[in-house]
Amino acid sequence: MNHVSTVKSQPKLDASGSVRPHHEQVQMLDSMRICMIGLRGIPDVQGGVETHVEQLVSNLVDLGADVHVFARKNYVADTQPYVWRGITVHPLWAPRSTRLEAIVHTALALVKARRLNPDIVHIHAVGPSLVAPLARLLGLRVVFTHHGYDYDREKWNSFEKRILQLGEWAGMRFSHARIAIAKHIADRMQRDFQSTVHFIPNGVKVDTTNLEDSVLQEFGLRKGRYILLVARLVAEKRQLDLIEAFARTNLKDTKLVLVGGGDLDSDYVSTIKARAKTTPGVVLTGVQSGRKLASLFANSGLFVLPSSHEGMPIALLEAMAHGLPVLASDIEANLGLALDTSSYFPLGNIDRLAELLQKKMENAPVASMSQHQSSRILSKYDWRTIGLRTAEIYKSIASKNPQGVYRQTKRDPAPATR
Repeated sequence: MNHVSTVKSQPKLDASGSVRPHHEQVQMLDSMRICMIGLRGIPDVQGGVETHVEQLVSNLVDLGADVHVFARKNYVADTQPYVWRGITVHPLWAPRSTRLEAIVHTALALVKARRLNPDIVHIHAVGPSLVAPLARLLGLRVVFTHHGYDYDREKWNSFEKRILQLGEWAGMRFSHARIAIAKHIADRMQRDFQSTVHFIPNGVKVDTTNLEDSVLQEFGLRKGRYILLVARLVAEKRQLDLIEAFARTNLKDTKLVLVGGGDLDSDYVSTIKARAKTTPGVVLTGVQSGRKLASLFANSGLFVLPSSHEGMPIALLEAMAHGLPVLASDIEANLGLALDTSSYFPLGNIDRLAELLQKKMENAPVASMSQHQSSRILSKYDWRTIGLRTAEIYKSIASKNPQGVYRQTKRDPAPATR
């Protein structure tokens, strides 16, 4: 019977109902070789898929997996394979074209991955999943994670949208297991394709130790006196809506901070930069990561996500995990987080957004409410639980030899550690 499988948050139990010992969880994947393809790279590469994979593979390594991530050379610092936190990263060439970059790199990565004789090839996002039929022809066991309806992004023309929809079809039809990061995606895919879809959400991880508060001085910011958006500078993130709404408020001594980067030759990025220059209080920080990004979250007065398209918004989860008050557009992905109604505004309604910016910044949240929100999010969207659930899916489809071990048990010499 077809169904949507949902992630459980309980600790692992043995047959008697007792918590499974931690050392058993550590050896859960028993050197299973897993190749991740379809992303720009790790670590600290901007993007929801990239953040998802970075956190996921860190937990898979803890479970005993031999993980290989295929990155695009122009997004990572090294050009040769290297090891980061026990994960082997393979930088490969990719064309500098928003239209061709993902699919060409994913095809090259698949060919390279095949040489490693992996137990699992895990493809991320609907565009890269165009290679799922080829992966099957190569005799590989395939997992596909659906990160969102990329064909709904504003930058694609009608032909490109159809190609991305074809990728979605290929991922759903030719994968041995399918994962969706949001319940609404899992429900729709199960309905449209009549296939089992495992709902495993994005997770969130917050570390408020050793924050790098010098970033506040760097950009002239004060704790609690700025509005924050963390997102790539692309049209569907609607930074221009937020700038316009901010300009319509009467907020004093308050700044709007836009964290993120985009394609340097993009008309949208040029427009944002021009609008920011003419709007007092708008700060563009570029891409931030690590302790600097954590500090920008921790010291913000309000987080806003005005997007027209999301899969499952990791940045919004991170803001909530920091206990921040939030505002989000009323698109399906954001509504799925079940915020209180006062935290949503109609997509594209700049007047309403301006009104809510004013109200939220003038009414600081109660500390106990912020702590409750943070605890709830960290518990519900725990990366360790997500790693365990994903590992269970791998084990359910991976092939073992007659001796009961996975096909790939011998590791190649490791590249230099980064």
